[in-house]
Amino acid sequence: MRRFIVTGAPGTGKTSILRALAADGYAVVEEAATDVMAVRLAHGDPEPWTDPRFIDRITRLQRQRREEPVRPGAAAQLHDRSAVCTLALARYLGHPVPPLLAAEADMIRRGGYFDRRVFFVRPIGFLQPTEIRRISYQESLEFERVHEAEYRRLGFDLVDMPAGTVAERAAAIDAHIKCWA
Repeated sequence: MRRFIVTGAPGTGKTSILRALAADGYAVVEEAATDVMAVRLAHGDPEPWTDPRFIDRITRLQRQRREEPVRPGAAAQLHDRSAVCTLALARYLGHPVPPLLAAEADMIRRGGYFDRRVFFVRPIGFLQPTEIRRISYQESLEFERVHEAEYRRLGFDLVDMPAGTVAERAAAIDAHIKCWA
């Protein structure tokens, strides 16, 4: 099974792009950070990202989702972020890198699980804040730089997905994957 990472700054449309690709037959592994934020907010934690266990919680959920079986007949598996994204988030927030995250990032860096080409979805010019997404557009651009630097540092090749409609960007990812088959 070929596995690809789709990533980028918050609010770039990754989830919408992945929904479109899922409708076209791709298996999609959902992002973990959003779900961790939602659970912590539901438990009354107004700023989950300040908890020292925040990064570890994301990593554990990512690992669990990464290890789930892929549905038969899927063209490829697309991951909405990876442990490298969580590593970038830890660095951006100034959190230490927990041992589990270091191990996950090392496994990804060594290769063999994910394709070395990562779809990096670029900002669309604005960011719509939500209860979960509590970052400004300017902060998202700063995070994008950290994020991109982590992938490059670990030896990944970034495939730029410039701003465009969801359909255009989903079609571009689909075309790349088919071309690489």
